[in-house]
Parts: sequence; structure tokens; C-alpha cells
Amino acid sequence: MSRKCSLTGKGGQFGHRVSHAKNRTKHVFKVNLQNKKIFVPSLGKTVKLSLSAHALRIIDKLGADAAFKKYGLEVK
Repeated sequence: MSRKCSLTGKGGQFGHRVSHAKNRTKHVFKVNLQNKKIFVPSLGKTVKLSLSAHALRIIDKLGADAAFKKYGLEVK
């Protein structure tokens, strides 16, 4: 399973750690993923998803159905 948000598609990024002496070492910035069970009213059941913290805030604000519709995610 990839480290990617099921709703927004957010993934990790690559970059450098830069020391005071300007030495650069490779670094991976990982996305803040949470495994959650979300109740979907249109289906009448819960669905397990791997969501970023940002996606959880979107679902809290809009609701599950509206958030899935906004990002074009079909839940079966």
C-alpha cells in the first residue's frame, strides 16, 4: 500500500536537510496519514480509508458525501 491519501491524493515529498555549514543530505517528508473508519450516509455503512490530516478536516467541515463528491471519489 502506498503512502498516499485516499481522498486528496497527497503523498510524500523529497528534499534536503541543510546544516548550518550548508551540507545537504537527502530527506523524505512523509504525509501525515491516519487509518480511519468513516460513516458514509449514502451507503449506510462505514468505510476504512487511509486519510491525511487535511482530508479529515475537510470531511469534518463538509461531511463525508460532499467531500467524496468534491474530490471525485466513489465509495462502494
